[in-house]
Amino acid sequence: MENHPVISVHEYELKPSAEGAQFERAFKEAEARGLFELPGLLQYHFVKGIRGARKYKYAVIWIYENKKAWEQLWGPVDKPIPKSKYPDKWLTWENEVLAPFLRQDPDAISFTSYLVL
Repeated sequence: MENHPVISVHEYELKPSAEGAQFERAFKEAEARGLFELPGLLQYHFVKGIRGARKYKYAVIWIYENKKAWEQLWGPVDKPIPKSKYPDKWLTWENEVLAPFLRQDPDAISFTSYLVL
């Protein structure tokens, strides 16, 4: 399973004053700035719910090369790195782009990481 991809799903709860269209533009601008160009991150998908409990809510599906690549960015599953050691591009994404739109600190979002079997 060393070479199986890791998929992380981050769910974003926007604060009531945040406008979805502005959030969508901010994501595209972050993308254009290269903030998601991280080692081992193969692809990502910015999505908006169309049905169910997450209707009209946002998430990003991050796809990493494998568990080793994921751990090099975020630390081992049982000992994640502190926010102060996140990659600079990720800190810019979280602090400058994402945080103004969210109800809570970006590190407090609902997320799940999966190992592809």
